[in-house]
Amino acid sequence: MPFDRLFQTQLDALKEEGNYRYFADLTRKCGEHPRALNTCPEGQEREVTVWCSNDYLGMGHHPDVVNAMAATAMQCGTGAGGTRNISGTQHQHLELEAELADLHGKEAALVFSSGYVSNWATLSTLGARLPNAVILSDALNHASMIEGIRHARCDKKIWAHNDPADLDRKLSECPANATKIVAFESVYSMDGDIAPIDEICDVADRHGALTYLDEVHAVGMYGPRGGGVAEEMGVMDRLTVIEGTLGKAYGCMGGYIAASTALCDFIRSFASGFIFTTALPPAIAAAATTSIRHLKHSPAERAMQRRQVARLRAGLDRAGIPHVPNPSHIVPVLIKDPVKTRMLSDYLMEQWGIYVQPINYPTVPKGTERLRFTPGPNHTDADIDHLVDALTVLWKQCAIARATA
Repeated sequence: MPFDRLFQTQLDALKEEGNYRYFADLTRKCGEHPRALNTCPEGQEREVTVWCSNDYLGMGHHPDVVNAMAATAMQCGTGAGGTRNISGTQHQHLELEAELADLHGKEAALVFSSGYVSNWATLSTLGARLPNAVILSDALNHASMIEGIRHARCDKKIWAHNDPADLDRKLSECPANATKIVAFESVYSMDGDIAPIDEICDVADRHGALTYLDEVHAVGMYGPRGGGVAEEMGVMDRLTVIEGTLGKAYGCMGGYIAASTALCDFIRSFASGFIFTTALPPAIAAAATTSIRHLKHSPAERAMQRRQVARLRAGLDRAGIPHVPNPSHIVPVLIKDPVKTRMLSDYLMEQWGIYVQPINYPTVPKGTERLRFTPGPNHTDADIDHLVDALTVLWKQCAIARATA
């Protein structure tokens, strides 16, 4: 059987549609965020400015975080040595979980190898093991949440995005004996909109539902200590489970949940995605703890990041470059064509030294392809002006419609 031909046929179709994903060969330069070296296919290197990093605050380059990782690796070695159940639980994991529980005002926390795994493992375990479970999922929830819900094999309902009234209707349709689980996000990463958490909690409370909030694009970024949108809104105590990541604003790697001691122990004891996977290296756990502690006490990174987001949006407005309005740190510029989106991304890299990855199907629906910019505190005013100038020139070259006043 010519298996490679079967693979190649589908890959060729993906390329024809403009949805094939090319990887940029990057080498991050420690302490120089958002600069990186791009190695071209021919082997030459060039410096580029990264505009699509999820290391939103540049904490992956913070000297205290880097030193914590390096010192712990020298002390403990590189790996954890096994799963958490079999020799893998290191003191650094317990320190990190205590720091996360404190961050979210919860009794306990549980760390996973990634945010994807923490969503998948927790939602699948809750849905599979709670009696007569029904998971009510926001229509735009992340793929990791969808995968967890699918793996749970329990009943599910999809409610209209950020619509508490539709959630109320869907909850009313659930059987009287159902264990209801409302799963949603705070900041939605593609459009950058923010959920009405308080209203959703009001609806969930009326129906006696467990609430599960994904804060991966918000932890470190919002709230006086970086606890996320729920902290900024003063509603962390209303959420049953808060899920987050260590791989974005905290600049490290891993995912977690924060909840009651009993719930965390329940997931620890029954989730295959936790039980059967190797623990995070202690050096990563130590670095993450250092990053969380720093951002609990330092608002400077968040304040500068907000300033640079506002400056970029103002520059795009002056240039007539249409971008999706939202209250978050994510600046989506809609192109609505996969081929043009890829072309713009290539031109920005080759001609202007600007790296931004095209976002296309299946990450976003067809016809909503975009460039997704994430300004950070280390992007200078000159970087922003350079980006706006580049987009202004390319917008004209590629004959893309401008925003109208």
